[in-house]
Amino acid sequence: MQQTKYVLVTGGVVSGLGKGVTASSIGVLLKNCGYRVTSIKIDPYLNVDAGTMSPFEHGEVFVLDDGGEADLDLGNYERFLDITLTRDNNITTGKIYQAVIERERRGDYLGKTVQVVPHITDAIQDWIQRVAARPVDGNSGVPHVCVIELGGTVGDIESAPFVEALRQFCIRVGDASICNVHVSLVPVIGVVGEQKTKPTQHSVQVLRSLGITPTLIACRSQEPLEESVRTKLALFCNVPEGNVLSLHDVSNIWRVPLLMQEQNVHHLICNKLGLAEADKLDLSVWKANLADRWDSLVEPVKITLIGKYTNLSDAYLSVIKSLQHACMEARVKLQLEWVEAASLEPDSKVADAALYEASWRKLREADGILVPGGFGSRGVEGKILAANYARLNKKPYLGICLGMQIAVIEFARNVLGLTDANSTEFAPACAHPAVVFMPEISTTHLGGTMRLGGRRTVLQTMNCMSAKLYQKEQFIDERHRHRYEVNPDLVPKLEEAGLLFVGRDETGERMEILELCQQPSDHPYYVAAQFHPEFKSRPGKPSPLFLGFILASAKRLDSYLRSRDFPRSPAKSLVDSMGNLSVEASPAKAPAPAN
Repeated sequence: MQQTKYVLVTGGVVSGLGKGVTASSIGVLLKNCGYRVTSIKIDPYLNVDAGTMSPFEHGEVFVLDDGGEADLDLGNYERFLDITLTRDNNITTGKIYQAVIERERRGDYLGKTVQVVPHITDAIQDWIQRVAARPVDGNSGVPHVCVIELGGTVGDIESAPFVEALRQFCIRVGDASICNVHVSLVPVIGVVGEQKTKPTQHSVQVLRSLGITPTLIACRSQEPLEESVRTKLALFCNVPEGNVLSLHDVSNIWRVPLLMQEQNVHHLICNKLGLAEADKLDLSVWKANLADRWDSLVEPVKITLIGKYTNLSDAYLSVIKSLQHACMEARVKLQLEWVEAASLEPDSKVADAALYEASWRKLREADGILVPGGFGSRGVEGKILAANYARLNKKPYLGICLGMQIAVIEFARNVLGLTDANSTEFAPACAHPAVVFMPEISTTHLGGTMRLGGRRTVLQTMNCMSAKLYQKEQFIDERHRHRYEVNPDLVPKLEEAGLLFVGRDETGERMEILELCQQPSDHPYYVAAQFHPEFKSRPGKPSPLFLGFILASAKRLDSYLRSRDFPRSPAKSLVDSMGNLSVEASPAKAPAPAN
Protein backbone atom coordinates (compact mmCIF):
# COMPACT_ATOMS: atom_id res chain seq x y z
CA MET A 1 0.00 0.00 0.00
CA GLN A 2 1.22 3.48 -0.90
CA GLN A 3 2.55 5.43 2.07
CA THR A 4 1.53 9.07 2.28
CA LYS A 5 4.35 11.58 2.58
CA TYR A 6 4.04 14.73 4.70
CA VAL A 7 5.10 18.37 4.52
CA LEU A 8 4.84 20.16 7.87
CA VAL A 9 4.64 23.96 7.79
CA THR A 10 5.30 25.78 11.07
CA GLY A 11 5.68 29.47 11.85
CA GLY A 12 7.79 31.63 14.10
CA VAL A 13 8.34 35.19 15.39
CA VAL A 14 4.80 36.49 14.70
CA SER A 15 1.52 35.15 13.36
CA GLY A 16 0.03 36.28 10.08
CA LEU A 17 3.16 35.66 8.01
CA GLY A 18 1.33 33.77 5.29
CA LYS A 19 1.80 30.17 6.36
CA GLY A 20 -1.47 29.30 4.64
CA VAL A 21 -0.36 30.71 1.29
CA THR A 22 3.04 29.04 1.75
CA ALA A 23 1.41 25.67 2.46
CA SER A 24 -0.98 26.10 -0.47
CA SER A 25 1.85 27.05 -2.81
CA ILE A 26 3.83 23.96 -1.80
CA GLY A 27 0.74 21.96 -2.64
CA VAL A 28 0.56 23.61 -6.08
CA LEU A 29 4.19 22.66 -6.79
CA LEU A 30 3.65 19.03 -5.78
CA LYS A 31 0.34 18.75 -7.60
CA ASN A 32 1.84 20.10 -10.80
CA CYS A 33 4.62 17.53 -10.46
CA GLY A 34 1.87 14.93 -10.80
CA TYR A 35 1.19 14.10 -7.15
CA ARG A 36 -2.20 13.99 -5.46
CA VAL A 37 -2.21 16.38 -2.52
CA THR A 38 -4.39 16.86 0.54
CA SER A 39 -4.11 19.41 3.36
CA ILE A 40 -4.66 19.66 7.11
CA LYS A 41 -4.81 22.83 9.19
CA ILE A 42 -4.11 22.62 12.92
CA ASP A 43 -5.54 25.44 15.06
CA PRO A 44 -4.43 25.29 18.70
CA TYR A 45 -7.40 27.23 20.10
CA LEU A 46 -9.86 25.54 22.46
CA ASN A 47 -12.89 26.25 20.27
CA VAL A 48 -14.21 23.12 18.61
CA ASP A 49 -14.37 25.05 15.34
CA ALA A 50 -14.34 28.62 14.03
CA GLY A 51 -18.13 28.89 13.88
CA THR A 52 -18.65 31.03 16.98
CA MET A 53 -15.55 33.21 16.59
CA SER A 54 -15.74 36.93 15.82
CA PRO A 55 -14.78 37.97 12.27
CA PHE A 56 -12.91 40.91 13.83
CA GLU A 57 -10.67 38.50 15.72
CA HIS A 58 -10.29 35.54 13.39
CA GLY A 59 -11.39 36.62 9.93
CA GLU A 60 -14.05 34.79 7.96
CA VAL A 61 -15.48 31.40 8.81
CA PHE A 62 -14.91 29.18 5.79
CA VAL A 63 -17.73 26.69 5.22
CA LEU A 64 -17.03 23.26 3.75
CA ASP A 65 -19.31 20.97 1.75
CA ASP A 66 -19.99 18.74 4.75
CA GLY A 67 -21.04 21.74 6.85
CA GLY A 68 -17.75 22.13 8.70
CA GLU A 69 -17.02 25.68 9.88
CA ALA A 70 -13.29 26.04 9.51
CA ASP A 71 -10.32 28.37 9.51
CA LEU A 72 -9.99 30.58 6.44
CA ASP A 73 -6.77 28.80 5.42
CA LEU A 74 -8.85 25.83 4.30
CA GLY A 75 -10.29 28.22 1.74
CA ASN A 76 -6.75 28.92 0.53
CA TYR A 77 -6.11 25.20 0.16
CA GLU A 78 -9.33 24.58 -1.77
CA ARG A 79 -8.82 27.53 -4.11
CA PHE A 80 -5.14 26.86 -4.84
CA LEU A 81 -5.49 23.08 -5.23
CA ASP A 82 -9.07 22.77 -6.52
CA ILE A 83 -9.91 20.17 -3.87
CA THR A 84 -12.87 19.60 -1.55
CA LEU A 85 -11.94 19.28 2.10
CA THR A 86 -13.99 18.16 5.11
CA ARG A 87 -14.39 19.32 8.70
CA ASP A 88 -11.81 16.72 9.75
CA ASN A 89 -9.16 18.53 7.70
CA ASN A 90 -9.27 21.25 10.38
CA ILE A 91 -7.94 20.00 13.73
CA THR A 92 -8.45 22.09 16.87
CA THR A 93 -7.58 21.62 20.52
CA GLY A 94 -11.31 21.52 21.22
CA LYS A 95 -11.87 18.63 18.79
CA ILE A 96 -8.95 16.61 20.13
CA TYR A 97 -9.81 17.02 23.81
CA GLN A 98 -13.48 16.37 23.09
CA ALA A 99 -12.61 13.10 21.34
CA VAL A 100 -10.25 11.99 24.12
CA ILE A 101 -12.72 12.85 26.89
CA GLU A 102 -15.50 10.98 25.11
CA ARG A 103 -13.23 7.92 24.93
CA GLU A 104 -12.39 8.27 28.60
CA ARG A 105 -16.08 8.45 29.54
CA ARG A 106 -16.73 5.24 27.58
CA GLY A 107 -13.92 3.55 29.45
CA ASP A 108 -11.79 3.02 26.36
CA TYR A 109 -8.56 3.65 28.29
CA LEU A 110 -9.15 0.68 30.63
CA GLY A 111 -8.62 2.52 33.88
CA LYS A 112 -5.42 4.33 32.89
CA THR A 113 -4.71 7.90 33.94
CA VAL A 114 -5.48 9.98 30.84
CA GLN A 115 -2.66 12.43 30.14
CA VAL A 116 -1.47 14.85 27.47
CA VAL A 117 1.33 12.38 26.69
CA PRO A 118 0.55 9.85 25.36
CA HIS A 119 -3.22 10.12 25.01
CA ILE A 120 -3.63 13.62 23.56
CA THR A 121 -0.51 13.34 21.41
CA ASP A 122 -1.54 9.91 20.14
CA ALA A 123 -5.00 11.21 19.28
CA ILE A 124 -3.44 14.02 17.23
CA GLN A 125 -1.19 11.62 15.32
CA ASP A 126 -3.98 9.14 14.70
CA TRP A 127 -6.23 11.96 13.44
CA ILE A 128 -3.56 13.18 11.00
CA GLN A 129 -2.92 9.72 9.56
CA ARG A 130 -6.61 8.95 9.24
CA VAL A 131 -7.49 12.17 7.45
CA ALA A 132 -4.35 12.22 5.28
CA ALA A 133 -5.46 8.92 3.71
CA ARG A 134 -8.77 10.35 2.45
CA PRO A 135 -8.93 11.48 -1.18
CA VAL A 136 -10.08 15.09 -1.65
CA ASP A 137 -9.76 15.50 -5.43
CA GLY A 138 -12.68 13.34 -6.54
CA ASN A 139 -10.47 10.35 -7.32
CA SER A 140 -10.11 7.12 -5.37
CA GLY A 141 -6.95 6.05 -3.64
CA VAL A 142 -4.69 7.48 -0.95
CA PRO A 143 -3.14 10.93 -1.65
CA HIS A 144 0.58 10.99 -2.24
CA VAL A 145 1.32 14.01 -0.02
CA CYS A 146 -0.41 15.70 2.91
CA VAL A 147 0.57 19.29 3.67
CA ILE A 148 0.06 20.06 7.38
CA GLU A 149 -0.01 23.64 8.62
CA LEU A 150 0.41 24.29 12.35
CA GLY A 151 -1.29 27.56 13.25
CA GLY A 152 0.20 30.14 15.58
CA THR A 153 3.91 30.41 16.36
CA VAL A 154 6.23 27.82 17.87
CA GLY A 155 6.70 28.37 21.58
CA ASP A 156 3.06 29.26 22.22
CA ILE A 157 1.67 27.50 25.29
CA GLU A 158 -1.48 26.35 23.51
CA SER A 159 0.44 24.73 20.65
CA ALA A 160 2.78 22.70 22.89
CA PRO A 161 0.79 19.41 22.71
CA PHE A 162 0.67 19.67 18.91
CA VAL A 163 4.39 20.36 18.59
CA GLU A 164 5.12 17.36 20.80
CA ALA A 165 2.71 15.21 18.79
CA LEU A 166 4.37 16.31 15.56
CA ARG A 167 7.80 15.54 17.00
CA GLN A 168 6.60 12.03 17.74
CA PHE A 169 4.93 11.88 14.34
CA CYS A 170 8.28 12.50 12.61
CA ILE A 171 9.55 9.35 14.32
CA ARG A 172 6.35 7.41 13.61
CA VAL A 173 6.42 7.96 9.82
CA GLY A 174 10.20 8.12 9.49
CA ASP A 175 12.51 10.98 8.58
CA ALA A 176 12.34 10.14 4.87
CA SER A 177 8.56 10.62 4.84
CA ILE A 178 8.30 14.13 6.27
CA CYS A 179 9.72 17.51 5.24
CA ASN A 180 9.60 20.38 7.75
CA VAL A 181 9.23 23.93 6.42
CA HIS A 182 9.56 26.74 8.95
CA VAL A 183 8.17 30.16 7.99
CA SER A 184 9.83 33.05 9.79
CA LEU A 185 10.17 36.82 9.63
CA VAL A 186 13.24 38.75 8.53
CA PRO A 187 12.43 42.36 9.48
CA VAL A 188 14.17 45.57 8.53
CA ILE A 189 14.86 47.81 11.53
CA GLY A 190 15.26 51.58 11.34
CA VAL A 191 16.46 53.83 8.57
CA VAL A 192 19.59 51.76 7.93
CA GLY A 193 17.51 49.16 6.08
CA GLU A 194 19.44 46.14 7.34
CA GLN A 195 17.68 42.77 7.23
CA LYS A 196 17.83 41.26 10.70
CA THR A 197 18.33 37.51 11.18
CA LYS A 198 18.13 37.26 14.95
CA PRO A 199 14.33 36.70 15.17
CA THR A 200 14.60 33.76 12.77
CA GLN A 201 17.63 32.38 14.60
CA HIS A 202 15.72 32.39 17.88
CA SER A 203 12.60 30.93 16.28
CA VAL A 204 14.54 28.02 14.77
CA GLN A 205 16.33 27.53 18.08
CA VAL A 206 12.96 27.18 19.85
CA LEU A 207 11.73 24.75 17.20
CA ARG A 208 14.85 22.61 17.44
CA SER A 209 14.69 22.64 21.25
CA LEU A 210 11.22 21.12 20.93
CA GLY A 211 12.60 18.27 18.86
CA ILE A 212 11.71 19.35 15.30
CA THR A 213 14.48 20.16 12.84
CA PRO A 214 13.52 22.32 9.84
CA THR A 215 14.40 21.11 6.38
CA LEU A 216 13.64 24.45 4.74
CA ILE A 217 13.45 27.92 6.25
CA ALA A 218 11.06 30.21 4.39
CA CYS A 219 11.95 33.81 5.20
CA ARG A 220 9.23 36.42 4.85
CA SER A 221 10.52 39.87 4.03
CA GLN A 222 9.55 42.94 2.06
CA GLU A 223 12.53 42.76 -0.29
CA PRO A 224 14.42 39.72 -1.64
CA LEU A 225 16.69 38.13 0.93
CA GLU A 226 20.26 39.39 0.64
CA GLU A 227 22.86 36.69 -0.07
CA SER A 228 24.84 37.59 3.05
CA VAL A 229 21.67 37.20 5.12
CA ARG A 230 20.94 33.85 3.49
CA THR A 231 24.47 32.67 4.26
CA LYS A 232 24.22 33.80 7.87
CA LEU A 233 20.87 32.09 8.42
CA ALA A 234 22.16 28.86 6.90
CA LEU A 235 25.14 28.91 9.24
CA PHE A 236 23.30 29.67 12.46
CA CYS A 237 20.19 27.60 11.67
CA ASN A 238 22.15 24.54 10.55
CA VAL A 239 20.64 24.10 7.08
CA PRO A 240 22.23 24.20 3.61
CA GLU A 241 22.29 27.67 2.08
CA GLY A 242 20.02 26.53 -0.75
CA ASN A 243 17.39 25.56 1.83
CA VAL A 244 16.98 29.15 3.02
CA LEU A 245 14.14 30.55 0.91
CA SER A 246 13.31 34.15 0.16
CA LEU A 247 9.55 34.61 0.29
CA HIS A 248 9.53 38.34 -0.26
CA ASP A 249 6.52 40.45 -1.20
CA VAL A 250 5.23 39.90 -4.74
CA SER A 251 2.56 41.58 -6.83
CA ASN A 252 -0.08 38.90 -6.19
CA ILE A 253 -0.37 35.63 -4.29
CA TRP A 254 -0.42 33.55 -7.49
CA ARG A 255 3.26 34.46 -7.91
CA VAL A 256 4.26 32.65 -4.70
CA PRO A 257 4.42 29.17 -6.34
CA LEU A 258 6.48 30.73 -9.14
CA LEU A 259 8.79 32.31 -6.59
CA MET A 260 9.25 28.92 -4.97
CA GLN A 261 9.87 27.27 -8.31
CA GLU A 262 12.65 29.76 -9.05
CA GLN A 263 14.36 28.66 -5.81
CA ASN A 264 14.06 24.96 -6.65
CA VAL A 265 11.69 24.23 -3.77
CA HIS A 266 9.97 21.38 -5.65
CA HIS A 267 13.28 19.57 -6.07
CA LEU A 268 14.26 20.16 -2.44
CA ILE A 269 10.98 18.76 -1.11
CA CYS A 270 10.80 15.85 -3.55
CA ASN A 271 14.39 14.87 -2.80
CA LYS A 272 13.66 14.90 0.94
CA LEU A 273 10.54 12.76 0.49
CA GLY A 274 11.97 10.40 -2.08
CA LEU A 275 9.58 11.55 -4.80
CA ALA A 276 10.97 11.24 -8.31
CA GLU A 277 8.76 13.46 -10.47
CA ALA A 278 10.10 16.97 -9.68
CA ASP A 279 11.32 17.47 -13.24
CA LYS A 280 7.72 17.28 -14.52
CA LEU A 281 6.82 20.62 -12.95
CA ASP A 282 5.39 23.08 -15.47
CA LEU A 283 3.74 26.25 -14.18
CA SER A 284 3.74 28.12 -17.49
CA VAL A 285 -0.04 28.11 -17.83
CA TRP A 286 -0.48 28.98 -14.14
CA LYS A 287 1.83 31.94 -14.75
CA ALA A 288 0.04 33.09 -17.90
CA ASN A 289 -3.57 32.61 -16.80
CA LEU A 290 -3.28 33.70 -13.17
CA ALA A 291 -0.15 35.58 -12.09
CA ASP A 292 0.50 37.49 -15.31
CA ARG A 293 -3.15 38.01 -16.17
CA TRP A 294 -3.93 39.63 -12.84
CA ASP A 295 -1.03 42.07 -13.20
CA SER A 296 -1.99 42.89 -16.80
CA LEU A 297 -5.55 44.00 -16.09
CA VAL A 298 -6.06 47.69 -16.88
CA GLU A 299 -9.69 48.66 -17.37
CA PRO A 300 -11.09 49.37 -13.88
CA VAL A 301 -14.39 48.24 -12.41
CA LYS A 302 -15.33 49.91 -9.14
CA ILE A 303 -17.12 47.63 -6.67
CA THR A 304 -18.39 49.02 -3.38
CA LEU A 305 -18.74 46.45 -0.60
CA ILE A 306 -21.23 47.38 2.11
CA GLY A 307 -20.05 45.48 5.17
CA LYS A 308 -20.03 45.28 8.94
CA TYR A 309 -16.48 44.07 9.50
CA THR A 310 -14.64 46.36 7.09
CA ASN A 311 -11.77 47.04 9.50
CA LEU A 312 -10.45 43.52 8.79
CA SER A 313 -10.42 42.49 5.14
CA ASP A 314 -9.91 38.83 6.12
CA ALA A 315 -13.50 38.88 7.37
CA TYR A 316 -14.51 38.88 3.69
CA LEU A 317 -11.56 36.93 2.27
CA SER A 318 -13.53 34.50 0.10
CA VAL A 319 -15.71 37.34 -1.21
CA ILE A 320 -12.59 39.27 -2.23
CA LYS A 321 -11.07 36.21 -3.89
CA SER A 322 -14.32 35.56 -5.77
CA LEU A 323 -14.31 39.13 -7.06
CA GLN A 324 -10.72 38.63 -8.20
CA HIS A 325 -11.55 35.36 -9.95
CA ALA A 326 -14.46 37.03 -11.77
CA CYS A 327 -12.36 40.04 -12.75
CA MET A 328 -9.67 37.82 -14.26
CA GLU A 329 -12.31 36.03 -16.32
CA ALA A 330 -13.91 39.32 -17.42
CA ARG A 331 -10.49 40.95 -18.04
CA VAL A 332 -11.15 43.98 -15.83
CA LYS A 333 -9.16 45.39 -12.92
CA LEU A 334 -10.84 45.27 -9.52
CA GLN A 335 -11.11 48.55 -7.67
CA LEU A 336 -12.65 47.63 -4.33
CA GLU A 337 -14.15 50.32 -2.12
CA TRP A 338 -15.13 49.59 1.46
CA VAL A 339 -18.14 51.17 3.17
CA GLU A 340 -19.12 50.52 6.76
CA ALA A 341 -22.86 49.93 6.53
CA ALA A 342 -23.68 52.01 9.61
CA SER A 343 -22.06 55.06 8.03
CA LEU A 344 -24.89 55.21 5.45
CA GLU A 345 -27.56 55.64 8.12
CA PRO A 346 -29.04 59.05 9.03
CA ASP A 347 -27.61 58.89 12.56
CA SER A 348 -24.14 58.79 11.04
CA LYS A 349 -24.73 62.15 9.39
CA VAL A 350 -25.11 63.69 12.83
CA ALA A 351 -22.20 61.81 14.42
CA ASP A 352 -19.71 62.19 11.53
CA ALA A 353 -20.98 64.19 8.57
CA ALA A 354 -17.74 63.80 6.60
CA LEU A 355 -17.82 60.00 6.89
CA TYR A 356 -21.49 59.98 5.95
CA GLU A 357 -20.89 62.01 2.80
CA ALA A 358 -17.82 60.00 1.84
CA SER A 359 -19.73 56.73 2.23
CA TRP A 360 -22.61 57.88 0.07
CA ARG A 361 -20.19 59.23 -2.52
CA LYS A 362 -18.59 55.77 -2.78
CA LEU A 363 -22.05 54.28 -3.23
CA ARG A 364 -23.00 56.74 -5.96
CA GLU A 365 -19.70 56.30 -7.80
CA ALA A 366 -19.79 52.49 -7.70
CA ASP A 367 -20.09 50.41 -10.85
CA GLY A 368 -21.57 47.64 -8.71
CA ILE A 369 -22.80 47.25 -5.11
CA LEU A 370 -22.21 44.10 -3.07
CA VAL A 371 -23.82 43.31 0.28
CA PRO A 372 -22.24 40.19 1.87
CA GLY A 373 -23.34 38.07 4.80
CA GLY A 374 -23.27 39.04 8.45
CA PHE A 375 -25.02 38.68 11.79
CA GLY A 376 -26.59 41.13 14.23
CA SER A 377 -28.51 44.37 13.83
CA ARG A 378 -25.62 46.85 13.56
CA GLY A 379 -25.53 48.45 10.12
CA VAL A 380 -28.63 46.67 8.82
CA GLU A 381 -30.52 49.87 8.02
CA GLY A 382 -27.48 51.09 6.07
CA LYS A 383 -27.49 47.89 4.03
CA ILE A 384 -31.21 48.33 3.34
CA LEU A 385 -30.50 51.86 2.09
CA ALA A 386 -27.75 50.51 -0.17
CA ALA A 387 -30.08 47.86 -1.64
CA ASN A 388 -32.73 50.53 -2.22
CA TYR A 389 -30.23 52.78 -3.97
CA ALA A 390 -29.04 49.93 -6.19
CA ARG A 391 -32.60 48.96 -7.15
CA LEU A 392 -33.84 52.46 -7.91
CA ASN A 393 -30.69 53.67 -9.66
CA LYS A 394 -30.15 50.48 -11.66
CA LYS A 395 -26.76 49.74 -10.15
CA PRO A 396 -25.70 46.10 -10.45
CA TYR A 397 -26.38 44.49 -7.08
CA LEU A 398 -25.23 41.19 -5.60
CA GLY A 399 -26.58 40.16 -2.21
CA ILE A 400 -25.19 37.20 -0.31
CA CYS A 401 -27.04 35.54 2.60
CA LEU A 402 -27.92 38.58 4.74
CA GLY A 403 -27.58 40.59 1.52
CA MET A 404 -30.50 38.61 0.08
CA GLN A 405 -32.59 39.05 3.21
CA ILE A 406 -31.86 42.77 3.10
CA ALA A 407 -33.10 42.96 -0.49
CA VAL A 408 -36.37 41.27 0.53
CA ILE A 409 -36.89 43.63 3.47
CA GLU A 410 -36.20 46.67 1.28
CA PHE A 411 -38.63 45.50 -1.40
CA ALA A 412 -41.34 44.69 1.13
CA ARG A 413 -41.03 48.15 2.67
CA ASN A 414 -40.75 50.27 -0.45
CA VAL A 415 -42.70 48.33 -3.09
CA LEU A 416 -45.32 46.39 -1.09
CA GLY A 417 -45.78 49.32 1.28
CA LEU A 418 -45.08 47.26 4.42
CA THR A 419 -43.08 50.05 6.01
CA ASP A 420 -42.38 48.12 9.20
CA ALA A 421 -41.21 44.96 7.41
CA ASN A 422 -38.10 43.52 9.00
CA SER A 423 -36.33 40.34 10.04
CA THR A 424 -37.22 38.69 13.31
CA GLU A 425 -33.46 38.61 13.92
CA PHE A 426 -33.52 42.40 14.34
CA ALA A 427 -37.14 43.03 15.35
CA PRO A 428 -38.68 39.88 16.87
CA ALA A 429 -42.11 41.44 17.31
CA CYS A 430 -42.39 43.24 13.96
CA ALA A 431 -45.87 43.23 12.39
CA HIS A 432 -44.66 42.16 8.94
CA PRO A 433 -41.77 39.69 9.24
CA ALA A 434 -40.11 39.42 5.83
CA VAL A 435 -37.36 37.16 7.21
CA VAL A 436 -37.96 34.57 9.92
CA PHE A 437 -36.05 32.10 12.08
CA MET A 438 -35.88 28.62 10.57
CA PRO A 439 -38.06 26.29 12.64
CA GLU A 440 -35.53 23.43 12.84
CA ILE A 441 -32.66 25.56 14.20
CA SER A 442 -31.69 25.48 17.88
CA THR A 443 -32.53 28.58 19.90
CA THR A 444 -30.16 27.70 22.76
CA HIS A 445 -26.92 26.53 21.11
CA LEU A 446 -24.92 28.54 18.57
CA GLY A 447 -22.05 26.25 17.58
CA GLY A 448 -22.74 24.11 14.52
CA THR A 449 -26.52 24.58 14.64
CA MET A 450 -27.09 26.70 11.53
CA ARG A 451 -28.14 25.43 8.12
CA LEU A 452 -24.63 24.55 7.03
CA GLY A 453 -22.76 23.13 4.07
CA GLY A 454 -23.65 21.98 0.58
CA ARG A 455 -27.36 22.08 -0.24
CA ARG A 456 -29.26 21.77 -3.50
CA THR A 457 -31.05 24.68 -5.14
CA VAL A 458 -33.72 23.80 -7.70
CA LEU A 459 -34.09 26.31 -10.52
CA GLN A 460 -37.73 27.27 -11.07
CA THR A 461 -37.23 28.46 -14.65
CA MET A 462 -34.54 28.43 -17.32
CA ASN A 463 -35.58 31.92 -18.35
CA CYS A 464 -33.59 33.67 -15.65
CA MET A 465 -30.16 35.19 -15.22
CA SER A 466 -28.99 32.55 -12.76
CA ALA A 467 -29.74 29.59 -15.04
CA LYS A 468 -27.90 31.28 -17.90
CA LEU A 469 -24.88 32.09 -15.75
CA TYR A 470 -24.69 28.65 -14.16
CA GLN A 471 -25.46 26.99 -17.52
CA LYS A 472 -27.77 24.66 -15.64
CA GLU A 473 -31.34 23.61 -16.38
CA GLN A 474 -32.49 21.99 -13.15
CA PHE A 475 -30.39 22.48 -10.03
CA ILE A 476 -27.16 23.81 -8.56
CA ASP A 477 -25.27 22.87 -5.40
CA GLU A 478 -23.83 25.60 -3.18
CA ARG A 479 -22.76 26.03 0.45
CA HIS A 480 -24.92 27.64 3.13
CA ARG A 481 -24.53 29.26 6.54
CA HIS A 482 -27.64 30.88 7.98
CA ARG A 483 -30.31 30.71 10.68
CA TYR A 484 -32.95 32.94 9.10
CA GLU A 485 -34.84 32.60 5.82
CA VAL A 486 -37.29 34.52 3.67
CA ASN A 487 -40.80 34.23 5.11
CA PRO A 488 -42.58 31.83 2.69
CA ASP A 489 -45.93 33.42 3.55
CA LEU A 490 -44.79 36.69 1.98
CA VAL A 491 -43.38 35.14 -1.21
CA PRO A 492 -46.59 35.29 -3.34
CA LYS A 493 -46.91 39.05 -2.77
CA LEU A 494 -43.22 39.63 -3.48
CA GLU A 495 -43.34 37.66 -6.71
CA GLU A 496 -46.54 39.33 -7.85
CA ALA A 497 -44.77 42.68 -7.46
CA GLY A 498 -41.73 41.52 -9.46
CA LEU A 499 -39.22 40.07 -7.02
CA LEU A 500 -38.98 36.51 -8.30
CA PHE A 501 -37.45 33.58 -6.43
CA VAL A 502 -35.92 31.70 -9.34
CA GLY A 503 -34.16 29.22 -7.07
CA ARG A 504 -35.69 27.30 -4.17
CA ASP A 505 -34.71 24.32 -2.07
CA GLU A 506 -35.98 20.84 -2.89
CA THR A 507 -39.15 21.35 -0.84
CA GLY A 508 -40.00 24.55 -2.68
CA GLU A 509 -40.54 26.31 0.66
CA ARG A 510 -37.09 27.79 1.22
CA MET A 511 -36.02 30.68 -1.03
CA GLU A 512 -32.49 30.41 -2.45
CA ILE A 513 -32.07 32.92 -5.33
CA LEU A 514 -33.98 36.09 -6.10
CA GLU A 515 -33.94 38.26 -9.20
CA LEU A 516 -35.65 41.58 -9.86
CA CYS A 517 -38.08 41.08 -12.71
CA GLN A 518 -40.42 44.07 -12.47
CA GLN A 519 -42.14 44.90 -15.75
CA PRO A 520 -40.93 46.88 -17.47
CA SER A 521 -37.47 46.30 -16.01
CA ASP A 522 -34.18 47.30 -17.49
CA HIS A 523 -32.15 46.71 -14.35
CA PRO A 524 -28.77 45.34 -15.49
CA TYR A 525 -28.29 42.93 -12.56
CA TYR A 526 -30.19 42.63 -9.31
CA VAL A 527 -29.49 39.15 -7.96
CA ALA A 528 -29.16 37.76 -4.45
CA ALA A 529 -28.63 34.31 -2.99
CA GLN A 530 -29.28 32.76 0.40
CA PHE A 531 -26.21 30.55 -0.08
CA HIS A 532 -22.57 31.67 -0.16
CA PRO A 533 -21.32 31.32 -3.75
CA GLU A 534 -17.90 32.64 -2.74
CA PHE A 535 -16.96 29.38 -1.01
CA LYS A 536 -16.85 27.40 -4.26
CA SER A 537 -15.25 30.00 -6.50
CA ARG A 538 -11.89 29.01 -7.97
CA PRO A 539 -9.19 30.72 -10.04
CA GLY A 540 -10.16 30.06 -13.63
CA LYS A 541 -13.63 28.90 -12.57
CA PRO A 542 -15.26 31.91 -10.95
CA SER A 543 -18.60 31.73 -9.21
CA PRO A 544 -21.28 32.32 -11.88
CA LEU A 545 -23.12 34.87 -9.73
CA PHE A 546 -19.92 36.83 -9.09
CA LEU A 547 -18.99 36.66 -12.78
CA GLY A 548 -22.41 37.95 -13.80
CA PHE A 549 -22.11 40.75 -11.23
CA ILE A 550 -18.68 41.85 -12.49
CA LEU A 551 -19.72 41.64 -16.14
CA ALA A 552 -22.83 43.71 -15.43
CA SER A 553 -20.75 46.25 -13.49
CA ALA A 554 -18.39 46.48 -16.49
CA LYS A 555 -21.39 46.74 -18.88
CA ARG A 556 -20.45 43.51 -20.64
CA LEU A 557 -23.05 41.07 -19.38
CA ASP A 558 -25.36 41.23 -22.42
CA SER A 559 -22.58 40.48 -24.90
CA TYR A 560 -21.30 37.69 -22.67
CA LEU A 561 -24.71 36.01 -22.45
CA ARG A 562 -25.23 36.33 -26.22
CA SER A 563 -21.97 34.43 -26.73
CA ARG A 564 -23.18 31.51 -24.61
CA ASP A 565 -25.12 28.56 -25.97
CA PHE A 566 -27.92 27.58 -23.61
CA PRO A 567 -28.43 25.09 -22.18
CA ARG A 568 -25.05 23.40 -22.10
CA SER A 569 -22.80 21.63 -19.62
CA PRO A 570 -20.64 23.74 -17.30
CA ALA A 571 -17.26 24.85 -18.64
CA LYS A 572 -14.34 22.80 -17.39
CA SER A 573 -12.29 24.39 -14.65
CA LEU A 574 -8.96 25.85 -15.62
CA VAL A 575 -7.62 23.77 -12.77
CA ASP A 576 -7.91 20.16 -13.82
CA SER A 577 -7.76 17.11 -11.61
CA MET A 578 -3.97 17.24 -11.49
CA GLY A 579 -3.93 20.88 -10.48
CA ASN A 580 -2.57 21.99 -13.86
CA LEU A 581 -4.16 24.88 -15.71
CA SER A 582 -5.81 23.59 -18.86
CA VAL A 583 -4.95 25.50 -22.01
CA GLU A 584 -8.05 24.15 -23.75
CA ALA A 585 -10.25 25.47 -20.94
CA SER A 586 -8.72 28.92 -21.07
CA PRO A 587 -11.53 31.50 -21.02
CA ALA A 588 -11.21 32.36 -24.69
CA LYS A 589 -14.92 33.19 -24.87
CA ALA A 590 -14.64 35.82 -22.18
CA PRO A 591 -15.37 39.27 -23.59
CA ALA A 592 -12.29 41.17 -24.65
CA PRO A 593 -11.46 44.45 -22.91
CA ALA A 594 -12.96 47.50 -24.50
CA ASN A 595 -10.58 49.60 -26.56
